[in-house]
Amino acid sequence: MLYKEKNDQELVHLYIAGNESAIEELIRRHKSKIYTSIYMLVKDEHLAEDIFQDTFIKVINTLKAGKYNEEGKFLPWVLRIGHNLVIDHFRKDKRTPVITNGDGFDIFDVLGFYDESIEEKMVRDQTHKDLKAMIQLLPSEQKEVLIMRHYGDMSFKEIADITNVSINTALGRMRYALNNLRKMMDSKEHSLKLQRTF
Repeated sequence: MLYKEKNDQELVHLYIAGNESAIEELIRRHKSKIYTSIYMLVKDEHLAEDIFQDTFIKVINTLKAGKYNEEGKFLPWVLRIGHNLVIDHFRKDKRTPVITNGDGFDIFDVLGFYDESIEEKMVRDQTHKDLKAMIQLLPSEQKEVLIMRHYGDMSFKEIADITNVSINTALGRMRYALNNLRKMMDSKEHSLKLQRTF
């Protein structure tokens, strides 16, 4: 059977009907988006892998129990489960998600930059460090939307579904996040200019 030609909903039905291979295709199809969205919130490869596995255990149990809601699109539903498991983890851990400059997977490295001089690379690295530090200073709702949109590559509809807010609220949070980042960058540039004058 050619699973690649089936849409998510058809694969869900096949899996519920007892076709185990259908879930493998769903995982293969959406793994990178789901894993990335979890990783960007926890910033730890091993923890992201654990939560990713827990997410699919929950998905499988829900499908097998016949509790999957037909109206929901498969990917936003799975992303919401992953997101809730991340929140549960931090509640247990009593700390909030952070984007650190730790080692491991970094979305900026994946984007790839070619033919740049050492000086350009140093400027880029510093800019990314500054940006990550500034993202940390944002209120948690703004930080969450920014991470999901830019690092998780999610639509505002998906973000709204996962965070249980309206699309307008998600858009508003994104607008505030970008305005706040712009203000922080402006004040950083301003302080650098002042430093150069003295």
